[in-house]
Amino acid sequence: MDTLSYQLKELFSEAAAEAFADAELPSPEITEATQERFGDYQYNSSMNLAKLLKKNPREIAAQIQEKVLEAGAEQIEKLEIAGPGFINITLKQAALENFLQKMLTEPDLAVHKTPAGERVVIDFSSPNTAKEMHVGHLRSTIIGDALARHLEFLGYDVLRLNHVGDWGTAFGMLIAYMKQEAKGVLEGKEETDLSHLMAWYKASKKRFDEDPEFKKQSQLEVVELQAGNPDSIHAWEIICEISRRSYQEIYDLLDVDLVERGESFYNPALPTVIDEFEKSGLVTVSDGAKCVFLEGYQNREGNPLPLMIQKSDGGYNYDTTDLAAIQQRLTEEKATHLIYVTDQGQATHFKMIFDAAKKIGWYDAEKIRIDHVPFGLVLGEDGKKLRTRSGETIQLMELITKAIERAREILKEKNPSLSEEELDTIGKAIGIGAIKYADLSINRQSDYLFSYDKMLRFEGNTAAYLMYSYVRINGIKRKSELDLSTLLKKPHIQLNHPTERALALQLTRFSEAVARVTKDLSPNRMTDYLYNLAEKFHAFFRDCRVVGSDEEASRLLLAELTARTMKQGLTLLGVHPVEKM
Repeated sequence: MDTLSYQLKELFSEAAAEAFADAELPSPEITEATQERFGDYQYNSSMNLAKLLKKNPREIAAQIQEKVLEAGAEQIEKLEIAGPGFINITLKQAALENFLQKMLTEPDLAVHKTPAGERVVIDFSSPNTAKEMHVGHLRSTIIGDALARHLEFLGYDVLRLNHVGDWGTAFGMLIAYMKQEAKGVLEGKEETDLSHLMAWYKASKKRFDEDPEFKKQSQLEVVELQAGNPDSIHAWEIICEISRRSYQEIYDLLDVDLVERGESFYNPALPTVIDEFEKSGLVTVSDGAKCVFLEGYQNREGNPLPLMIQKSDGGYNYDTTDLAAIQQRLTEEKATHLIYVTDQGQATHFKMIFDAAKKIGWYDAEKIRIDHVPFGLVLGEDGKKLRTRSGETIQLMELITKAIERAREILKEKNPSLSEEELDTIGKAIGIGAIKYADLSINRQSDYLFSYDKMLRFEGNTAAYLMYSYVRINGIKRKSELDLSTLLKKPHIQLNHPTERALALQLTRFSEAVARVTKDLSPNRMTDYLYNLAEKFHAFFRDCRVVGSDEEASRLLLAELTARTMKQGLTLLGVHPVEKM
């Protein structure tokens, strides 16, 4: 079903086209009203049209207003021209009531789905093999999962890829070390885990830096690995499997689904990528390395910045692998939208990769959308990069476990009647939800302060507050003696109080919130929506008695729709609401 704002856009587009038939007009801009006293929505295009039509914006607004009224728009109660030429729009009560009833009866809250055939490949999380996941992987994993959930909800065919670092010099070091110090593991006589692997990594790095012979042997192991030597591949597979088990434990805890496709997957395609760029005439040899020079990129000294696709020793790097990946995703996966969720430090790298792919002709920017989704740092409460007291990077599992423990303690204090099993289940949901929501509720490009105290508060824009609101709504439903299932068969909602109307208007905007997330690739659009929804519900709860009132049936349906919308919105963020707190 089309949203109310979409219906208004169509109406105002037709009105403007009729009022100014000789001009080619852009799509109208309809936004939510900045304040409730100005109405529900606002038409903002008169000022921009003034330049095009060479007319006074208020005069333009008056002509458009006249055409809208002539069309007899059923959903509009009032139109008022304000300021330099805004048109304030107030919707009819019946338009809101009808929309709510459709949300209750149609699937997925009547959200408009995308046409079939749209395939999105989203690349996120991307830890390095043989290392523990740390706080640096937190944002990519959480943001990527939230974006994937929104796209899947809208009906996109989504491929969630985990582009793990599972290739390169580090593996030559590890394999060489294992052949010397961990023969029992390679022969299948000894078991191992990630702690052993990390210890081997540190020891092999130290030996690599200090022992020229070991360094040479490590480099030879890289060559053997790339050539498919069975012994080297066997050792590499052991390393990858140990790491994979460690990642999966965290992904299971966070309820994040990913398809692993590491750097090694693209290794066979790298020579073809180089060959294609050479044949296109885009390669320049600089100090023995094969480079692509793109317009507009310079280093700090002001010299042209190269995209190096093959090193002087014939080796490949991240640039080569990412080019191979983008080609595979476009040609074999048939993606219409590629999304890369990484930190802001990689913004230039990905912009160059995208521009190189466009220049060689792999995609048409008019038909294919490619986005880098950058994000800021996770900071400690001292405003510096989040680390342990000893200065080391905090491991992700430690961070999550502590949040769950803190949430459990708070719950036990607030509700001593909860059983140990309930404390475990609810504490886990709130602890993990708090971490996710705190991350997603800010503009992703901003750094944010990681604070257990702030994220676990039961007031303000937090997961705990929203979960509490959801539980409170369910409490109202339990107290009512009306049969909700019967009411839902033919729902009828009447909005008689201003706070009922304000809640209803916010509910109708759920579809718009989902659309904004997928357009801007910014999950905080949904957190803002849900927080406003909770605030409007609490105002409704304060002003409008539900159980025992003359309007109980209508208000119970309004509460039910609020609960459904809140649950769906939290689920799209990867936050699982609880039924009891």
